[in-house]
Amino acid sequence: MLPLKFQDQLLPEAGCDEAGRGCLAGPVVAAAVILPDGFEHPLLNDSKQLTERQRLILKEYIEANALAYHVGFVSHQKIDEINILQASILAMHRALDGLRVRPKHIIVDGNKFNAYSNIPHTCVIKGDSRYASIAAASILAKTYRDAQMVAAAQTYPEYGWLTNKGYPTKAHREAIKKHGVTPIHRLSFRLLPADKGR
Repeated sequence: MLPLKFQDQLLPEAGCDEAGRGCLAGPVVAAAVILPDGFEHPLLNDSKQLTERQRLILKEYIEANALAYHVGFVSHQKIDEINILQASILAMHRALDGLRVRPKHIIVDGNKFNAYSNIPHTCVIKGDSRYASIAAASILAKTYRDAQMVAAAQTYPEYGWLTNKGYPTKAHREAIKKHGVTPIHRLSFRLLPADKGR
């Protein structure tokens, strides 16, 4: 079982993670989660290590049992405006803004974060596979973002978003080459690989 907390002095502690940073379309989504003492689930892990069905089971369990959680979204337009790193951090700040319990410490997956509201924070490399609250945040961020891309696939079925969720698969890039970009593609990203030989 993953440990619940990074430390025990500054409680409650919120875990943060984002999903969709490497995608070519759609928003970047982040979640902030505060878990209660004793929280556990045998499936809980980094969202990337789970099946879609397992993530959906955990999403329901986390939402029913967390002390507090919130999900923040940053649009593709804002990503193009401020860059994906700053947009990811903004999404985490928006998730923290929505918590009904104010944390006294924040743990963040990865190695980059901007200070939030004078609350101390710790960045943890591979934190989504090391701490339960970050794993829970990764699952909420991933499931909410996936739901957005599944909805977008109804309007833009050619791009394979039901399966690739906006990530840069070969099929997604072939669809961009054939059909052009949609209104929700991130224009600041390299949507097609550079032609060889140039």
